[in-house]
Amino acid sequence: MKIKFKTQAYQSAAVQAVVDCFAGQAPAHGGVRYRLDPGAGQSAPSGPQVALPLEDAPSPHDQEAAFRNGDITLTTDQLLANIQKVQRQQNLPVSPRLVSTKVCGVNLDIEMETGTGKTYCYIKTMFDLHVAYGWSKFIVVVPSIAIREGVTKSLQIMADHFLETYKKKARFFTYNSKQLHHLESFSSDAGINVMVINVQAFNAKGADARRIYGTPRVNAKGQTEMVGLDDFQSRKPIDVINANRPILILDEPQKMEGAKTLDSLADFKPLMVLRYSATHKTTHNKIHRLDALDAYNQKLVKKIDVRGIAVKGLAGTNAYLFLQSIEISTKKPPVARVELEIKMANGDIKPVPRKLGKGDNLFEMSNGLNQYQGYVVTDINANTDTLSFSNGVELSVGEAVGDVNEATLRRIQIREAIKAHFDKEQALFQQGIKVLSLFFIDEVAKYRDYSAADEKGEYARIFEEEYQLYLNEVMDLDETSYIQYLKGIAVEKTHSGYFSIDKKSKRLTDPEVEKRGENAGLSNDVDAYDLILKNKERLLSLAEPVRFIFSHSALREGWDNPNVFVICTLKHSDNTISRRQEVGRGLRLCVNQNGDRVDHPAIVHDVNVLTVVASESYKNFVTALQKDISESLSERPRVADKAYFLGKVLQIPTGNVTLTDEQATDIEFYLIQNGYVDRKRNITEKYHQAKADGTLAALPDDLLPMTEQVIKLVDSVFSEGQMMQPEDGRKAKKLMPNANFDKQEFKALWNRINHKAAYSVHFDSAELVGKAISAINNKDNKYGLRVTPLQYTIQRGEQAALITADELEKGEAFVLKASEVETNKISVHSAVKYDLIGKLAEGTVLTRRTIVEILNGINAAVFAQYKTNPESFIAEAIRVINEQKATVIIEHLAYDTVEDKFDLDIFTAGQTKQDLSAAGEKLQRHIYDYVLTDSNIEREFVKELDASSDVVVYAKLPRGFLIPTPVGDYNPDWAISFKDGDVKHVYFVAETKGSMSTMDLRPLEATKIECARKFFSEINKKFAPENVKYDVVNSFGKLMELVK
Repeated sequence: MKIKFKTQAYQSAAVQAVVDCFAGQAPAHGGVRYRLDPGAGQSAPSGPQVALPLEDAPSPHDQEAAFRNGDITLTTDQLLANIQKVQRQQNLPVSPRLVSTKVCGVNLDIEMETGTGKTYCYIKTMFDLHVAYGWSKFIVVVPSIAIREGVTKSLQIMADHFLETYKKKARFFTYNSKQLHHLESFSSDAGINVMVINVQAFNAKGADARRIYGTPRVNAKGQTEMVGLDDFQSRKPIDVINANRPILILDEPQKMEGAKTLDSLADFKPLMVLRYSATHKTTHNKIHRLDALDAYNQKLVKKIDVRGIAVKGLAGTNAYLFLQSIEISTKKPPVARVELEIKMANGDIKPVPRKLGKGDNLFEMSNGLNQYQGYVVTDINANTDTLSFSNGVELSVGEAVGDVNEATLRRIQIREAIKAHFDKEQALFQQGIKVLSLFFIDEVAKYRDYSAADEKGEYARIFEEEYQLYLNEVMDLDETSYIQYLKGIAVEKTHSGYFSIDKKSKRLTDPEVEKRGENAGLSNDVDAYDLILKNKERLLSLAEPVRFIFSHSALREGWDNPNVFVICTLKHSDNTISRRQEVGRGLRLCVNQNGDRVDHPAIVHDVNVLTVVASESYKNFVTALQKDISESLSERPRVADKAYFLGKVLQIPTGNVTLTDEQATDIEFYLIQNGYVDRKRNITEKYHQAKADGTLAALPDDLLPMTEQVIKLVDSVFSEGQMMQPEDGRKAKKLMPNANFDKQEFKALWNRINHKAAYSVHFDSAELVGKAISAINNKDNKYGLRVTPLQYTIQRGEQAALITADELEKGEAFVLKASEVETNKISVHSAVKYDLIGKLAEGTVLTRRTIVEILNGINAAVFAQYKTNPESFIAEAIRVINEQKATVIIEHLAYDTVEDKFDLDIFTAGQTKQDLSAAGEKLQRHIYDYVLTDSNIEREFVKELDASSDVVVYAKLPRGFLIPTPVGDYNPDWAISFKDGDVKHVYFVAETKGSMSTMDLRPLEATKIECARKFFSEINKKFAPENVKYDVVNSFGKLMELVK
């Protein structure tokens, strides 16, 4: 199978940020031609390698022809203005100057969280820079061999995707000082050329260094010459490279900040440096930010849950016990899954897993081991996840007591990983998603012991024992395609080791590991990484039996397989690996058997949950992980005060607005007045709760049109309430439907709503053209096309009377005396050429002909605004046309039912386990005993719904119940069946929202809801003798108003 790639908005935003920094750059398509140094034995050019006028250039057939990147034609002020504009649009700190380094004068930082596709982004950036400005020579510099091999693999597997988009491929190679012929191709080819190099290659010593730089030697004539370059016609490879003025892309730059490394990078003479990382150590001109919080909140990475192990000391006892989990059932009381020691028939004492019920006596179960006297189960609490004994001992899930040694701890971890794997696999198998579990160990002998007859190490042996025990339990379930799949995999075939291989003996061996520097603890074994990457796509196939992988912790950077769902580190956590690095190997969103990324917003965090099996308590692991993440967010603002809001640029439908002093004061007062900030102006939990419930107070009237943008600003302020809270993996339980599920009323309701449908939209383009023209020409500022004129600020300052060296260093030697904003009202003359028709066609997905018809109908006065601010005009026109397009689509939307239906097993099969500790009381009328709600409004709704005698049965519709719409799939909230005869509408599908007003809903939400109305209307016409009513409600009271 092959992983598929698609263009995603958040990645395109990162690419566009780089491209926009060079707006106005004179394109040099085809590159700037120069004469390549042919080396000794060939006719070298008389002068240095400088750009030659095109008319003086050699013919294309001349072997000495080469092409370098064109120079940046923007002035420093123009470039800085572009960068500041990009920063303001994203509300990033605005750079007062271009940050220059010893490597280069142009240094741009792009912050992207691990797992969000930064490699994809910088490869796409190469293509877009080439299209926009003609730049074609790129060098990707990486800090380690693991990352180098990963980047090369990405260039290989993404080639077809970019070929489809850009109709061209990038030529790429990995730098090797023994294969220097690639450098000539790199220089002489006019297309996109990419060299990938790990920084150690240019920090080389010995023979490698002589091949790169040569060795200086004084000859008989007293002249200094470079020797050791015979393989490259006496040329220095570095000179051939830097003649191209390459664009350097640094992947993980924080690992390449040593003095020697920076000197090596300077030798490339780069045109610019683009730095991509999740954790920049040194900040330059930061132009894009997608940090850990953004990535999690936008559901771009996996959700995390943790299975920790807490060793609890009890005085006066050495009775070993480990409480693994508490399991619930609709038909039986809860049971506790516990490991305790049992005396075997031959007298040996072994730890054995057992299920305990209320009243069980551990002394008897252990066959009379004295340490268990007084251990009689008195309570098993599924809500608090605790197990209590008659002697007063109480255990929480994940706790172990007694003699917990290293071997016991590792066995518990392996068992937990196997259990987590099976839990996920049962839920995801039907969706065609292969589940992989990854064990990191620090010694190959623990997995492969060549002194043993079967060559199995301790961990391999424990794994097979524990796997077989759990497999036997699963096999007792009903015969399904999943059970048949398991039967076809032998236990010894389902796990495999990925380690270094000794070249002589061909045996697995511990890799050589870096002792110092940023790569301390990591291996440079190219062959081991090649094996991991070569099998990356094969491991994703369900036809491949390997599901559990053991690898050396020193090879961890090579693992970025998207279907890693369980990570278990069978070694003590230490300071060399942060918790964030530990989870980073499994954050990427998974793919199915078709190679498609499973990233639908409705189900992404139901499917994509990474379980970390830790060797410490849940609390300790989560605390350390959150500390790591919090430290990485150090550049986020921490207070929401007037100073923070002042001067921020908001992109609203009518153009960009810069917040004034008065508006900033109003926003701060709004937050104080509603209790959304505390005395220190930190965001409060009340704000987060109100936002989740959809009950945020309305902003003052003049700020109301900017509500969405102001809320985004507030969300950019860091607060503890925003921090992702990894769930306790052991508390998750699988809910099975109760007796309500079998009621005829529920089945009657389900049979009315389970139809699938396809939509079609047929409308005359003339209708859309007419509506778009009318809307654009509308004189009402709220609805018509109104362009914000370009504004510029004139600031007057004078030198301070007394200046200190420190003030000069900080740029504070001048004092601002006056500032005034001027508005440009005349035509803007720019070096940038705009394809107005092309841009509008692209932004609206309409044909150029339709766009021309719309433009021809626009009033001359409205169209004149294009000259004063072309970019704003284009953005506004796209907005207005798309709004009218959405209106026309809804008016002409038609649903046609198809034969396929949603199966009733959508409520059972594929359901993931959930933490029910916040689920509240046991329910009477829902099809499950408990339900998890998303907001306070939903919680109150459920309470009243469950207590109502008018309700027979109801269900929260599963995330997989989706209605297709032109603006994305829609998942309604509730399906309710009322008592027949008591209400107007027996069958009801409800959407719960904090507000009933369509004005308060986001346009996308409002459109989906209108489409849902049409869907249920069509279903009613075709199938329902008793109509299903669909509507939006904000409370149980509103629901009863509609049905009574």
